[in-house]
Amino acid sequence: MDLFAESDALAREAADPSRRADFLVPPWPGAAGAEWAYFAGNSLGLQPRGAAAAIEEELAAWAELAVEGWFEGARPWLASADELRPSLARLAGAEPEEVVAMNTLTVNLHLLMATFYRPTPERFRIVIEDAAFPSDSHAVASQARHHGFDPASAVVRLQPRAGEAALRTEDIVSELERLRGGVALVLLGGVNYLTGELVEIPEVTAAAHDIGAVAGWDLAHAIGNVPLELSAWGVDWAAWCHYKYVNAGPGAPAGAFVHSRHASDRSLPRLAGWWGNDPAERFRMEPGFVARPGAVGWQVSTPTVLAFAPLRASLELFDAAGIRALRERSVRLTGYLESLLDVVVAERRARVLTPREPGRRGCQLSLAVREARILAARLRSEHGVICDVREPDVVRFAPIPLYSSYHDCWRAATALRELLPAA
Repeated sequence: MDLFAESDALAREAADPSRRADFLVPPWPGAAGAEWAYFAGNSLGLQPRGAAAAIEEELAAWAELAVEGWFEGARPWLASADELRPSLARLAGAEPEEVVAMNTLTVNLHLLMATFYRPTPERFRIVIEDAAFPSDSHAVASQARHHGFDPASAVVRLQPRAGEAALRTEDIVSELERLRGGVALVLLGGVNYLTGELVEIPEVTAAAHDIGAVAGWDLAHAIGNVPLELSAWGVDWAAWCHYKYVNAGPGAPAGAFVHSRHASDRSLPRLAGWWGNDPAERFRMEPGFVARPGAVGWQVSTPTVLAFAPLRASLELFDAAGIRALRERSVRLTGYLESLLDVVVAERRARVLTPREPGRRGCQLSLAVREARILAARLRSEHGVICDVREPDVVRFAPIPLYSSYHDCWRAATALRELLPAA
C-alpha cells in the first residue's frame, strides 16, 4: 500500500483511535466541516470538553457560598490543591505527598533552587543543556548571581557532538565526571523543548549523585508526554507546567516534585509563605513557620481555585486513559508521522532533529527547514495544519496521543511534501 494513501491513515485511525471527542478542536475555515490538524500541543494543549463545566462549578460555589466556599460545599476550596495530588502522582511516578500543584514553572524553579542550590566557593556550578528553554537559562543565571557568582563560570552548558542535535547520555555523564567536585546542581530538561529528545533521567540522576550534586529536572515537555518514575529514580526535585501536554489551559498552575527523603525534612531552608505552613498553625496567624511535611511545604500562596478547575478536568482524562497506554499509542502515532517525514526529507530540503529511537523521544518531531515561520504560516492558511516555530529554523510537530489522529499526520506530511522546496 502507498504510505501516502489517505485510506491508509484512516484505516490506522479506525484501528487505533484517539480520545479526540473529549477535546474542543478548532475549526479550519479553509474547508467546510474541517478541523485543524493540531500539532502545537507541546506549546498549548487543546481544551478538554469538561473544562468549562469545571470552572462553572467553582463560579457557582463562589456565587452561592462566597467566603464559606473555602470550608463548605461539594468541593471545599481549602483542599483544592490537595485533591489534585493523587492524579499528579500517577503522572509523575511519585507518592501523593511528593507532588503539589502551585504557582507557575519558573516560579517553582526558583523556589526549589532556593532550597537545593546551596553553592560553596568550591562547589557552585549549575549544569544545564545549551539548548535549554530560555526561562531556565535566565533562572539559573540569576540564581548564580544571587549567590555572588558569575554566570559565565557558574553555568555550564552541555552541547551535543559536532553535527548532532541531541545530547548523548555518555557525554553528559563524562562531562559531569570531568567537573566532579565543582557541580552543585544538575538541571536538565527531561524532554528537550527544541529537539524533542527524551533524556535518560535515571542514568543522569545517578551520575549527578555520584559526583555529589543535586539532580533537578524541568519536566515541562515530559509530564503528560512520557511515563515517569521520579520517586524510584531518586530524582531530588522537579518542576513542570500543565498547559502543554496536560491541557490545563494558558498559564495554568504548574507542578512540583520533591523526593520523600527531602520532603519530610522540615529543617531544609526554603522561601516560605503561609500556605506552606502546617494547617494546624496556619490560621493562628502567628509569625512562626512550621513547614507542612511533603512537597506542599514549598507552597507560598493561596491556591488559584478557578485555575485548578480545568487542570482537574484534564487529569480526569489522564486517569481514565492511563499514561502508559497513551505512551504506547504515542510511539505508534509518532512512528507513523516519522515514516511519512522520511519520504518528505528524502525529497525535500529538511532535516529531522529528533532522535529516531522511540525510547529517546517523546511525541515530538522537530524539523530544520528554511524560512520556518513562512512555512508554518502557509501550513496553517493553506492546509489547516498547526505546528510550532522555534527561531531561526525549526518547526515542531507534536502528535498528541489523546487527540491527534493518523489522518492529522497524513495531512501534515502531505502539506510539507507540497510546500517544501525540492532537494
